[in-house]
Amino acid sequence: MTGDNHGNLPEPSRRSFLKASAAGAVLTLGAGCAATEHVQPVASGDGYVTTRDGVRLHYIARGSGKPLVLIPGWSQTAAMFQDQLSGLSSRYRVIALDMRGHGESDKPAGGYRIARLAQDTHEVLMALGLRDVALGGHSMGCSVIWSYFEHFGADRLSRLVLIDQGACAIAWPGWSDEEKADAGALFDPKSAYDTAAALAGADGAKVTENFLNTAFFTKQFPRDRLAWVLAENLKLPREHAAKLLVDHGAKDWRDIIHRITLPTLVVGGAASLFNPKSQQWIARQISGSRVEIFDERDGGSHFMFMENPTKFNRLVTEFLG
Repeated sequence: MTGDNHGNLPEPSRRSFLKASAAGAVLTLGAGCAATEHVQPVASGDGYVTTRDGVRLHYIARGSGKPLVLIPGWSQTAAMFQDQLSGLSSRYRVIALDMRGHGESDKPAGGYRIARLAQDTHEVLMALGLRDVALGGHSMGCSVIWSYFEHFGADRLSRLVLIDQGACAIAWPGWSDEEKADAGALFDPKSAYDTAAALAGADGAKVTENFLNTAFFTKQFPRDRLAWVLAENLKLPREHAAKLLVDHGAKDWRDIIHRITLPTLVVGGAASLFNPKSQQWIARQISGSRVEIFDERDGGSHFMFMENPTKFNRLVTEFLG
């Protein structure tokens, strides 16, 4: 369904569970350099950017025109935007990025913090010479965008697409149920660390599989596709996934979100693990923003862009123009 900034929305029971192609050129940002602006145009296919701390970040690019850069969620990969890479590339230059440790990017020993991922994103935009960028983030990708905005403002950006992430995933002690719903809180401090410890342990892959089977998709999502999704998730080593989950969950972006002035599309799912009220709350903070909440029958899970790419791509096209 189409949401506005108000109204009552259902809370699915699963929310309680969490208490193509050729290699492109490698583009490098050298230490101390402001930016590499004289690079070759982004070609369709796979490419890499090397960050200032020596990490190769993988991206997939399709199409031409205004740039739409997509940042996946925690433990997810650029390949999971395959329906956007194919469905939106007739109108835009669509670039999906693997964060460090994720997907086909390098897996360094450190840097699994939201602030570092925001820095990585800024370095990629500079290395590829991208400006007037529509920057989209799914789940943790929204936190990366909010950190980017905190450190770099709207530099190189023109619009934002925020896909299903609460403003603060770990609730503060003493929060009311309403505060937890508005913030999109999934954990308390103990459950967050317990979950991270389980991820980093011997059964980390099984814990990840349980997330996918229980909390991330609607029942309509084909079960045979979950095996591929799990394999993509496990490309991020589980010990790194655990550290990043804690850093990501502990961030409270409420003081940053209300400062955003760029045109923004907020997308949520009625059957998402994030309370849809949290997406309404975010939209209320950003003047002139648009919010869309997918019904469960329309694939309105945490991954609505995979479950219903036709509707999702249409909304993005209408927003970007």
